[in-house]
Amino acid sequence: MAFIPNSSVAIILVNWNGFDFTKACLNSLRKVNFPDYQVILVDNASSNSEGKRLLSTFPEIILLENKENLGFAGGNNVGIIRALEDGYSHIMLLNNDTEVGPDFLGEMMLKIQKEEKLGVIQPLITFLNKRDIIWSAGGKWNNLFGRAITLGDRRPVSEYQPEDSYLDWATGCCMLVSREAILKAGLLNESYFAYFEDVEWSLRFRQFGFTIALASKALVFHEAGASSKKEHSEGILSPRVFYFHVRNQFFLIRQHLKGAAFLLSMMYHTFRFLAWMGYFCFRGRFQKLKAVGRGMKDGLGNRLEKAPIWP
Repeated sequence: MAFIPNSSVAIILVNWNGFDFTKACLNSLRKVNFPDYQVILVDNASSNSEGKRLLSTFPEIILLENKENLGFAGGNNVGIIRALEDGYSHIMLLNNDTEVGPDFLGEMMLKIQKEEKLGVIQPLITFLNKRDIIWSAGGKWNNLFGRAITLGDRRPVSEYQPEDSYLDWATGCCMLVSREAILKAGLLNESYFAYFEDVEWSLRFRQFGFTIALASKALVFHEAGASSKKEHSEGILSPRVFYFHVRNQFFLIRQHLKGAAFLLSMMYHTFRFLAWMGYFCFRGRFQKLKAVGRGMKDGLGNRLEKAPIWP
């Protein structure tokens, strides 16, 4: 595979008490055949000195340690700023619960170099333990209802056969972004903390004239929600996940929709989340019931800060 000269990539992994997943991801990144990339590991105040333990096993990485958990958005911004300071031409966000194909980065870089306004590339992402089933082939945005729709969700790769197509949004599970796009559109919005920050970022890139595309030959394998799936009295997903999902859905509508689309989206999601609350009440899952209620209250009432700009 021929590579584009004068291109360098910083791959940012955010770790939060996910040592085994991060270790497996770093092992797969060691096999990547792209000539100029650097892994920046941002540890979000994990317990048991996970960042330092990973550095001892993978001395080639750059380790940045946060004193507190800054979430997906804040943690990645720490790594993005370091990558911008170090002069990388492209920056990749990569979930720590993924493993990658050896040529995934080269395929993505070849595509992003083809068009001047192609600011973001997403690979084809399948499930880690079911590699013939798609987790994400990118996303479309339904402006009328304020819905972020995942393409190819749970469809067999053999049946879907996605072409390299333009997208409305790319998932933060793995997205490659040009330096120019970040400098013009800004960093991730830290008000979101986690969930929907990738959709918001993607919509913002498009507002600044950058396009987003899928590189279907680039393969990434995803565990899907490893940090949020923990057994507890009310199921697997924690109430905190539902809180951020609900709150940030309203953040997204407030930030990117106006007029009739704003009103219709607010009505649609309000009824949707009220239905969730009814279901949780019926099932006796009162922590999740309260989390959804808090998410609605904060999503409608909390101040939404602007995304930081660098420098």
